[in-house]
Amino acid sequence: MKLVSYADGAGPRCGILEDGAIVDLPYPSWSAAFASWDAVRPDLDRALAARAVVRPLATARLLPPVRPGAIYCAAANYKDHFREMTAGREPPDRAKTRPYFFTKVPSTVIGPDEAIRLPATSAQVDWEAEIGVVIGRPCRGATLADALSHVAGYTIINDLSARDLSAREDWPLFGTDWFSGKSFDTSAPLGPAITLAEDVPDPHALFIKTWVNETLHQDSRSSEMLFSIEELIVSLSAQLTLQPGDLIATGTPAGCGRPRGIFLRPGDVVTIEIERLGVLRNPVL
Repeated sequence: MKLVSYADGAGPRCGILEDGAIVDLPYPSWSAAFASWDAVRPDLDRALAARAVVRPLATARLLPPVRPGAIYCAAANYKDHFREMTAGREPPDRAKTRPYFFTKVPSTVIGPDEAIRLPATSAQVDWEAEIGVVIGRPCRGATLADALSHVAGYTIINDLSARDLSAREDWPLFGTDWFSGKSFDTSAPLGPAITLAEDVPDPHALFIKTWVNETLHQDSRSSEMLFSIEELIVSLSAQLTLQPGDLIATGTPAGCGRPRGIFLRPGDVVTIEIERLGVLRNPVL
């Protein structure tokens, strides 16, 4: 089951994507629905069976499937990406480290087919295809055994990165400038839908592909994750409460542009396909 948000001329609406059509639902947003997820989940099956109000997908404009209250991003969480960004060095020993996170400002989210607008402050904007984990139940102090029970579903996020803004020469005693490098307008394309967790039996066995125009750049699998989704949830929820609608971006595999000196330019089109999650496409302006 794939959950979408869409606009039909009367404002944002929620629905289920099914056979090229949208089954309309009465929720103001998926974040609001997730706040009562245990009660809402059975309603989805009934709505899908009844198909009371169905709208052709072609007549609707898909929006970001969720407006996250927070976006938590796992840095360097794919082994193949770690190697390509560090000239072949091996990832850290899992036994001696823990997941490394940064945050991305939620207002940077855009939906399918919306334009990525390159910031005037950067000449090196790079793509990063990632599995986004959508939280469905409040989560504090999760264990490895129960971590996935707090997940409503999965979506695609493109964690766009301004590589030339990630280090601050004017602050030489400090490290990476995550804010400047990661949060700029339109830097978080999201969508096209939320695939329910129950329909993704193993989120660590999905193919991930990214094209820029006709060139395939990323071609990997989520089995390359250094820390599993369960481990990411455990680490985050030990520090704070994850809320319904929050998003965890789980890291990107090899195939980014920076190691080859390739960056996005106006006129490009970025297309990301992740197994079971769909295709997210955005033009670049």
